[in-house]
Amino acid sequence: MEQRILAGRYRLEQPLGGTMGEVHLATDVELERKVVVKLLGTDADPQRFEREARAAASLAHPNIVQLFEYGDVDGRPYMVFEYLPGGSLEDRLAAGDPLPDKETERIAHDVAAGLAHAHAHGLVHRDLKPANVLFDEEGHAKITDFGIARLGGAGTLTEAGTVLGTAASISPEQAAGEQATPASDVYSFGVILFRMLTGRPPFVAADAMALVEQHRNEPPPSVTEFREDAPARLESLTAAALAKDPHDRPPDGAALAAELRGGAGEETTVLPAAAAAVSARAHRRFPVTLAAGLLALLALAGIGFAVALTRSTSSPATPTMASATQRHTTGTHATTAPVSVTQTSTQATTTRRSTTGAATAAPVVTTLTAITVTTQPPPTTTAPPPTTTAPPPPPPPSG
Repeated sequence: MEQRILAGRYRLEQPLGGTMGEVHLATDVELERKVVVKLLGTDADPQRFEREARAAASLAHPNIVQLFEYGDVDGRPYMVFEYLPGGSLEDRLAAGDPLPDKETERIAHDVAAGLAHAHAHGLVHRDLKPANVLFDEEGHAKITDFGIARLGGAGTLTEAGTVLGTAASISPEQAAGEQATPASDVYSFGVILFRMLTGRPPFVAADAMALVEQHRNEPPPSVTEFREDAPARLESLTAAALAKDPHDRPPDGAALAAELRGGAGEETTVLPAAAAAVSARAHRRFPVTLAAGLLALLALAGIGFAVALTRSTSSPATPTMASATQRHTTGTHATTAPVSVTQTSTQATTTRRSTTGAATAAPVVTTLTAITVTTQPPPTTTAPPPTTTAPPPPPPPSG
């Protein structure tokens, strides 16, 4: 194959395909490193090409593919990106099998972090899919292809009512021709997570339009319908991300990242209440909360039993102590008789989401208090013996 030098610097070595023009594996002869060069095709949309360049240039994050250069040669625009030798997520899912759970969680963390950065900079990807998730040589996932991304404050490539995106992962609002928001990327994230967990997408259809209609109108299946042993926390997050109403989903990439961080090492995490309508297994999302409630009930029952036992064994000679009562208000103990209090605390920590859907950074701590009450007997007092006065002796008889 004849090699050519682009812009006097990039030696094009191997074609990699591409939908908007030519994509080549190349070598930067000045820095002696592998890069990917994308050239605008003769029939491609130059506005979309420029939009991708501007979007990529506005972002700098470990989980987003880095743009090195944007230029023009003989009236033909080109972009130079970092080279990622690890292939795409689509490659890893091609066999139709679920990924290992640890790998799924690691990829989910990376993609959520990349989305959080993009959303924080006012950018909505609008076409998140496995083919647009690439891996570097260390296995880190990075989001690429912002060709149809919407920049905050900028005009869109299409008018309202136009469906824009990939049928397999398009959000219901995009399928209806409505404007995409960060929550639209969250839905596409849910599609990807569903596929990583089960090996298949949530919806399957013979043609693209039928698939779009399913995303728009049909409730998504549960992960557990295809894999009963899926991690409950990831299953719950998938259900929340696939909610039909954007307001019922985690609102953006930052919320996804917070959910994943907050659930590290736990069985599940608390998601928006509206996600319960998406999954019939809402009880699986709240085991921490339920456990805390059960422990609280057990603690209260223990207090009642201790007090009742104390009453039943009190001496009849101390009725005041037998009727001793205890009041516990906001950590203050008040008693009508002397008591010795031993207090131990157990903390159950869970992640809380605010009513607006944003994850709170601070954990909610539920404190369960067990109280042991020991009554002290009243001091014993010995009354002095009663004193009696003898009558005076009778007078002597008179002579």
